[in-house]
Amino acid sequence: MEREQKIRKWILDLPKKGKITFSLDEVNACFPHITETNKRVSLWRLVEAGKIQSVWRGFYIIIPVEYELKGSVPPMVYIGQLMTYLNRKYYIGLLNAATFYGASHQQPQELTVITDKGNYRDKHKNEVKINFLGKKAIPQVYIEQKVTKTGYINISGSELTAMDLIFYQHEIGGLSRAATVLNELAEELDFKRVDNDFFSFFPSTTVQRLGYILDEVLGYKEIAKVLYEKGLQAGLSFRKSLLKAENDAEEAEYNNLWKLVINEDIEIDE
Repeated sequence: MEREQKIRKWILDLPKKGKITFSLDEVNACFPHITETNKRVSLWRLVEAGKIQSVWRGFYIIIPVEYELKGSVPPMVYIGQLMTYLNRKYYIGLLNAATFYGASHQQPQELTVITDKGNYRDKHKNEVKINFLGKKAIPQVYIEQKVTKTGYINISGSELTAMDLIFYQHEIGGLSRAATVLNELAEELDFKRVDNDFFSFFPSTTVQRLGYILDEVLGYKEIAKVLYEKGLQAGLSFRKSLLKAENDAEEAEYNNLWKLVINEDIEIDE
């Protein structure tokens, strides 16, 4: 019991030092003479008492007072610390990122994390919903850090968010939903801020689809024009493509500027 109290005190004192997460490795390092069984029992009892939450194998969060009644902490609170623990580059993207720029029309129910390794299973347990998407390379220069009560989190910049909404359209419910979010995000977009390397992270069809939606669907002609010119400057070659790859293209109109067969009706929620 005394050993259990030592571990309990060590854990519950961590917030006083500005730390609300810890790993099993840290517990092992601090209490090398306590058996594995005793350590696991101590952690299990703290979980059962609603004092800590296991958010990943071997990784825990001390539940802040404001979440004690709920018994579960939103992933946004600890995602930065978790990704540091996993030693992965990451950023919060898609609908979650868009809310930081005022696009709150479509409130996400899950946290989307884009990482340099896509081999994590989505975590859906005890109201914790994290979706992981893999990217071959994380465009570090186009990621912003936002301050939270528990530290910093990485989110995609507005231009990167816009491209991701098109590239990962299936993850958010299709092009119409992407267009709805883009309609709110557009005021934050300025493609003059991106360099040529920005376009190396996406196929040219992503640029074409985004440009067409900004230009013809949403009417943000100037933003679309800058995107078009920046794409050409980066050496992109627009080739005839489908607006919606899976759809039939018979009798569909063709947009000559964006080199797209318009085989999808895009409707936005007002």
